[in-house]
Amino acid sequence: MTAPPLKLVLCWHMHQPQYRRLSDGQYLRPWTWLHGIKDYTDMAAHLESVPGARAVVNFSTILLEQIGDYADRLAYWQRDGQAIGDPLLDALGGRLPASTEKKLALTETCRHANKIHMVAAFPIFAALHEKATAAVATGEPLGDTDFYDLLVWYHLAWTGESVRRAHPLIRELQAKGGAFSADDGRQLLILIGDLLREILPRYRRLAESGAVELSLTPHAHPILPLLIDTAVAREAMPEVALPTRPYPGGVDRCGWHLDRALSVFERHFGYRPRGCWPSEGGVSKAVLPLLTEHGFQWTATGTNVLRNSVGRSAATAHFRAWRMTAGQQRCICFFRDDELSDRIGFQYSTWAAEHAVDDFIARLEAIRRNWKDPQAPVVSMIMDGENAWEHYPYNGWYFLQHLYSKLAQHPHIELTTYERMLDDGIEAEILPQLVAGSWVYGNFAVWIGDAQKNRAWDLLVEAKECADRAFASKAFDPAQRETIAEQLGVCEGSDWFWWLGSENRLEDSIAFDGLLREHLEALYGLLGEPLPGNLQSIVPVDANVQPPADGGGTMRRASQ
Repeated sequence: MTAPPLKLVLCWHMHQPQYRRLSDGQYLRPWTWLHGIKDYTDMAAHLESVPGARAVVNFSTILLEQIGDYADRLAYWQRDGQAIGDPLLDALGGRLPASTEKKLALTETCRHANKIHMVAAFPIFAALHEKATAAVATGEPLGDTDFYDLLVWYHLAWTGESVRRAHPLIRELQAKGGAFSADDGRQLLILIGDLLREILPRYRRLAESGAVELSLTPHAHPILPLLIDTAVAREAMPEVALPTRPYPGGVDRCGWHLDRALSVFERHFGYRPRGCWPSEGGVSKAVLPLLTEHGFQWTATGTNVLRNSVGRSAATAHFRAWRMTAGQQRCICFFRDDELSDRIGFQYSTWAAEHAVDDFIARLEAIRRNWKDPQAPVVSMIMDGENAWEHYPYNGWYFLQHLYSKLAQHPHIELTTYERMLDDGIEAEILPQLVAGSWVYGNFAVWIGDAQKNRAWDLLVEAKECADRAFASKAFDPAQRETIAEQLGVCEGSDWFWWLGSENRLEDSIAFDGLLREHLEALYGLLGEPLPGNLQSIVPVDANVQPPADGGGTMRRASQ
């Protein structure tokens, strides 16, 4: 019997938390637009340029809102000179920092780039980077010319490879090298606005052409199982220490994140998606029915969740589709191949592109060769679509071009999407049980159990209880209620918990600790309630340690 073609799904997840401060609309971190001009543009360009390329592209909808907001702000700046509300972009446009402290903070921000592929790759930027490091260390700011050159080069280094190849302005500025003028900065800023404005329309066109299936993550990227019941963490970690109290009203809040995500997605793309990658692949028995109720037909998580659920028989079980019955409907669950996903995310960046792609395909061919079932094996490669590429030469350009081209032409591997398999009537086995977990280690250790993470949960629970009391006793109009719900959603995001704890760099923990507490303070302000007395730093640090200007934000984590 001839083995059926292997069905391969490449799923790229795009996500950033809310970096905008509610009180003044300022963006506190630049990661949304930096990844926009580098990774979101390049990932679209690969799919546009390779005939037969297919992928699932998943967005957190709070990221969609930020991309749209940045595009609007840059349009207003170009039209009438309005401040953008992002320190880096405003400085590039000529609004230079007014104090030494702010100048040094931006200088520190401009140090945050991959030292091999984004700094050393450009010798002039590398020299400026050394000067910036010395300036931050001594507290002596750069001169105006070096400072502005550093700003321009930082933006050039974060420009995607597809942009570098297509837009003469990038090559012209690189060739000029330095002594950049205000007009140079303005032209670069206009290009950045054009790139950001075109990101979502490009993905919409790719979806309409059939090259891409678009899916979503609950709005502000919460860990749904933990919102519903923090005790569910004990299914995979029986001895884990839990926060003082469970989160109140978690089911309703999960419903809010799903409803809001569907609304935002439909506003940007014109339809409702069929699939949902729950934040960090976090699933539980309570989550799957919620997804079905919201109309989702597929979801996905990590192999270790399946292994915890079905035991040793999971060796090849993740090459099948699974389902748990939910009323009259069903939501099919797919499980990522952790090894293949992590090879792209963590190993292939140091290999020659052709060698890495050949190795990847050889592993797929071995899976197909050893497969004994008449139904084709389904291999799900699901990973971050943003943070891996700075670790590759040329932002992963050659690797991804080879990958898509060779897969699209392979006679025994079918690049496909989950919705295509649903339309083809894929058969799904019944999952006898589901042990709650995520794609990271198959559990929730990244978000709960550590003393710092649990304290953050306690602060969030206290804020939610305050919100519940305020809603019951005060007369908020509908607009106020929605603003409060939105701010509460931001506080419920998973990123604050991820970056807390001893396994992270201290400066990253400090930065995200500060972001969470700023968002909680904004929530109390909207409620008209005093701040609690315990809203101090979560991370115990020496008073001399200062948070970085950018807060890190590019850490990658293996699944095993």
